[in-house]
Amino acid sequence: MPAMPPIDVVIPVYNAPALTRRCIDSVVACLSPSIRFIFIQDDASGMETHAMLDQLPRGRIRVHHARENQGFGASVNEAISRSDACYVLVLNSDTVVGEDFLPLLYATLVADSRLAVIIPAGNDFAGYDLNRYVRQPGGYVQTHRLRGHAFLIRREVFRDANGFDLAFGRGYYEDVDLGRRLNKRGWRVGVHPDAHIQHEGGGSFGRGRSFKKLVRRNRKLFFSRHPSAKRNILLLSGDCPLAYFPSSLLEALDEVFCGGGYVYWLSPEAAGMLLCLQMRSLLSGVDAAVRLFLCSWREDKRISEIWILPDVPRVRYEALTLWARICGLRILTWERVPTEENCTPRLL
Repeated sequence: MPAMPPIDVVIPVYNAPALTRRCIDSVVACLSPSIRFIFIQDDASGMETHAMLDQLPRGRIRVHHARENQGFGASVNEAISRSDACYVLVLNSDTVVGEDFLPLLYATLVADSRLAVIIPAGNDFAGYDLNRYVRQPGGYVQTHRLRGHAFLIRREVFRDANGFDLAFGRGYYEDVDLGRRLNKRGWRVGVHPDAHIQHEGGGSFGRGRSFKKLVRRNRKLFFSRHPSAKRNILLLSGDCPLAYFPSSLLEALDEVFCGGGYVYWLSPEAAGMLLCLQMRSLLSGVDAAVRLFLCSWREDKRISEIWILPDVPRVRYEALTLWARICGLRILTWERVPTEENCTPRLL
């Protein structure tokens, strides 16, 4: 692997002293060979957390106590502004590092010059079979949704994007917003299946009423700025594998992903390969499609379009197109066989 330049770690902290100390200890134990400084931004925590941070051994650990609670985004922005490293690893204070994954993550950034952010996999990605996704240069899987609990980023890219948007206040969706803005600038975001981190979740704010209120507020703000992220495509096919998708379909899928949308691919058998983490594979059937519609009670989760390949059985095709018309959904079909590179879609 290539020799690494200086890498700094940023840990924003708000209360949860036991989880915070566990995180810091794991960083020191596992990442010391690969890092320079650990910048801890205390976001006006209580006295117990304040005292614990002041008792940490100095040297490479640098603690700053904010006078007022600013939230995750502002804390990270301020801490990164103190670093002059080429790369910064941002960690939630409720994460636990179990291995030195930085050489692997750095090598991945070197392998793809357009990759701005690389995220270690772990329990937050337990619902994905990462081996089913196309691997990009350096071995990462592409995602169009940045998860801010743990990520290595090019510091200059973070600075040029003006960091996290402070309009999101004390937390939630500022990381997804940053990922959207990076995508629009032509940068990529990835998850590395071979690097792992444990994330406790809810360490600072918990999962109570205040958490739900923050999520609702910031979700609304996010989608007001990125309306294309509400786009959810139901893609129906027969036995056509991803390798035989026509170029026109692949380009259309990429447009959805780059806008922050999702694609739910229904086929008779589980898809062998998927393009990115915003592509999900489901076994086809009217019942599966109906469940998908009924479970999508939130506006940003609702199916907005149905795309149909020509090898879909006629009965299923007619049932789902009828359902789509009743729901007022857009229907897009590919009339020729998917193995033909020159096939073109048309609107019904």
